[in-house]
Amino acid sequence: MLLNLDSQFTPYGTENTIEFTSFTFSGGEPHIKISTDLKNTHEVTITHRIQSFHDMGMLFLATNALRNMDVKTLHVVLPYFPAARQDRLMVSGEPLSVKVYTELMNAQQYASVTIFDPHSEVAPALLNNCKVINNHSFIKKVTQQLSEDVVLIAPDGGALKKIYKVANYLQKHEVVECSKSRNVTTGQLTGFKVYADDLQGKDCLIVDDICDGGGTFLGLAKALKAKNAGNLYLTVSHGIFSKGFTELEKQFTKIFTTDSFKTIENAHCVQIPLEELLRK
Repeated sequence: MLLNLDSQFTPYGTENTIEFTSFTFSGGEPHIKISTDLKNTHEVTITHRIQSFHDMGMLFLATNALRNMDVKTLHVVLPYFPAARQDRLMVSGEPLSVKVYTELMNAQQYASVTIFDPHSEVAPALLNNCKVINNHSFIKKVTQQLSEDVVLIAPDGGALKKIYKVANYLQKHEVVECSKSRNVTTGQLTGFKVYADDLQGKDCLIVDDICDGGGTFLGLAKALKAKNAGNLYLTVSHGIFSKGFTELEKQFTKIFTTDSFKTIENAHCVQIPLEELLRK
């Protein structure tokens, strides 16, 4: 049986789904009531897209409700794992947020937790029974829509290991490394560097896991164009796009993402559903 907590995200389809109603009390507490009879149901997979602590709370309430109905085995699919970027302590007084989220998840004793293209190796290491789906098939679907000689761009050191694995999987794309400088105290980006003398007009595809406000990619786009890049494309596994697409559209011919975080309606953005990747 399936419990899709986000009605717009049904990666395993809508057959054998559990019916429920949910709402938020006036005091701010989320609530769920499962209406499907689950007698003799011993295993359920819960899918959800987490955008807030409220969403995480709904997941835990659903977990408790299912256990109260005597469901013994629970699997969870959370393509975007929250706080994965807060995976190290940089400034005194801040939390190690990913540890907080993983401890909350581990306390639920799920049989498995499936995540897609995590920001680093920290979240999978901290999560019990974690299953990771890499971004290889996603990037392959993107490159099939672009020129055969498109160059893969690693925006920073954190993306290097993953982009070389992708390049090895695809077996036909050059990789160009880049770096960025950031003020640790303020979080402000202070500069970008492209480790190529001349891109010779080749199309470039920046590959990363998350786009939030987009500042990294806007700054990098200018640095790439200064090195004679051709058309610029951006692909991110998790599209938050908290500042919209207006500025990104000025720099990138096309933007690619999945539906791991939210459903997007924008003519400039191609959203590839995760359904085929999660069914593997």
